[in-house]
Amino acid sequence: MELTKKRLGIWMDHSSAHLIEFTSKPIKTTTITSLFTHHEKVESIKKSEGLMHHKEQHQQATYNKILSESILTHDEVLLFGPTDAKTELYNTIKDNHLFENVNIEIQNADYMTKNQEYAFVREYFSCL
Repeated sequence: MELTKKRLGIWMDHSSAHLIEFTSKPIKTTTITSLFTHHEKVESIKKSEGLMHHKEQHQQATYNKILSESILTHDEVLLFGPTDAKTELYNTIKDNHLFENVNIEIQNADYMTKNQEYAFVREYFSCL
């Protein structure tokens, strides 16, 4: 008996990520938001540009860590979205041996509605 692969689509930019579980049941989405908001950026830059960059890097690392933990529990993962955030996340985990059994693919995509995201993930994993 073959075990069903756990598949996850992640639409992401630098401010939020939509984790879309690909299952035969209704699709489940979880949203993760980066703590480094536009308001934080404005407040930090008023104090010091160096402080802003340090804070942004720290909070981006935390955001990527949360996403990485979600990826670890899956066999196949599709990272997609309009910015370089997906590639940056991939580059932080690609050489980590914990991820060697996770098949991770990256695709460019525009900003999408929730239904468009579901369709994108469904189409991608249905072709595998």
